[in-house]
This record gives sequence, structure tokens and C-alpha cells, in this order.
Amino acid sequence: MSKNNKSIQFEQQLKALEDIVSSMENGTLSLDDSLKAFEKGVSLTRSCMQTLDKAELKVKKLSQMNETEES
Repeated sequence: MSKNNKSIQFEQQLKALEDIVSSMENGTLSLDDSLKAFEKGVSLTRSCMQTLDKAELKVKKLSQMNETEES
């Protein structure tokens, strides 16, 4: 998957998560639908966190490489 596709996927997941939170805060979901939405939200949160963790690791590696080159 290309970097652009990963970015789009992350943005789509984040938007879906925001939509879930909004619908749950609205208070119109049934208990069953709320549980399903919560479960989906947890899954999306994990996926987004993994993407962010990978990005953070890449930034750290690039920063270390930059420091090494400057020495």
C-alpha cells in the first residue's frame, strides 16, 4: 500500500471514529447499537494508534539520522 493510501485510510478511520463518537453522544442509539458502535470504535482506535506509533517511530529514526549526519 502506498504512503498516500495509508494516509487516506488513516483519515477515513479517524472520520469514522468521530462519527461513532458523535452518534453515541447523540443518545439515540439502542443499547445493542451502542455496543456495536463501541466495539467498532475500539477497533478503529487501535488501528489509528498503530498507524500513529509507526509514524512516531519513523520520525524518531529520521531525527536520529539527521543528528548523526550533523555530527
